[in-house]
Amino acid sequence: MKNYTLLVGLLPAIMVTGAVNAAELYNKNGNKLDLSGQIEGNHYISDDKSEDGDNSFVRFGLMGETQVNDQITGYGFYQAELTASASEDDGDNGSKTRYAYAGLKVGDAGSFDYGRNNGILYDVGGWTDVLPEFGGDSYQQTDVFMTQRAGNLATYRNKNFFNLIDGLDFAVQYQGRNDANDRNKSERNGNGWGMSTTYDLGMGLSLGAAYSSSERTNKQKEDGNGDRANALSTGLKYDENNLYLAALYAQTYNMNLYGGDDRVTNKTQNVELVAQYQFESGLQPSLAWVYSKGKNLGHEIGSKTYSSEALANYIDVGANYHFNKNITAKVDYKINMLDNSAFTKDAEISTDDIVSLAIVYQF
Repeated sequence: MKNYTLLVGLLPAIMVTGAVNAAELYNKNGNKLDLSGQIEGNHYISDDKSEDGDNSFVRFGLMGETQVNDQITGYGFYQAELTASASEDDGDNGSKTRYAYAGLKVGDAGSFDYGRNNGILYDVGGWTDVLPEFGGDSYQQTDVFMTQRAGNLATYRNKNFFNLIDGLDFAVQYQGRNDANDRNKSERNGNGWGMSTTYDLGMGLSLGAAYSSSERTNKQKEDGNGDRANALSTGLKYDENNLYLAALYAQTYNMNLYGGDDRVTNKTQNVELVAQYQFESGLQPSLAWVYSKGKNLGHEIGSKTYSSEALANYIDVGANYHFNKNITAKVDYKINMLDNSAFTKDAEISTDDIVSLAIVYQF
């Protein structure tokens, strides 16, 4: 399943769903279909009543691959999630599509796919989004331009720079306008593009950078912040000898949402640091720091106007215990470092700690 590794490489965010352990449903005449899934019983403990309680879910995915000829391979991926914490009377019980895309890989020329996928900024952002439960949220937000999962994405990827330079990968992405029938800020994003590059230096060390620039929709420009939303993310990671270290620094402009009313920041500065170690016993402790500061906010919230404020600031202490490749127990403690201030109250930003306890079965 040589080309199957391409699919895994494109989706660092779904490693926890058991993609590596996917069950093969069909494999005949160059056509393959694999099933991956995750069943998680998860409970949050917090003084924040909006977070406290059951957070269980089921997630499943289908990976398809077809060998067109000796150079061209077609592939597709679909992943859905069903919320298990809602009552049966809620109808769809909180179902959603996380990924849905299809594409072609052409030898050393690279791959091209289209659909709902990870935004280009997540090529670096995913390096720190590896905590047992939390993390990866200083600036990464779902359906906010190309920071994380989003729709209407066309992505070209090239591994090892046309097979000329080992370890040097790059990608270019285009995102079409998403503004139809959206209830969150009325419109999500205008047309945009982005690019990323990562370089494996060997001995477990990698460097990466990603950039995106998008038009803001007419609705979004009503806040007076500007016509475009831009972001730059840089990172490095070390992954060898059971030790994982990753660091990220990113800046975004006219892009990120914050607070109860989904206001848009004029600028954010973001830092994420992660350290993990995998013991042979199956224990994997994790320590991280996630920080985001909003600059030039310029918004009147309540009776005050705020300019520069921390939007996220927490230390994360957690651990996974892998009984085997299919069953894992995890605990994650989000220690919120934000002060209970006039800003956090007016903007409706939680300052409470959260503890996550979970048992995960994956295949």
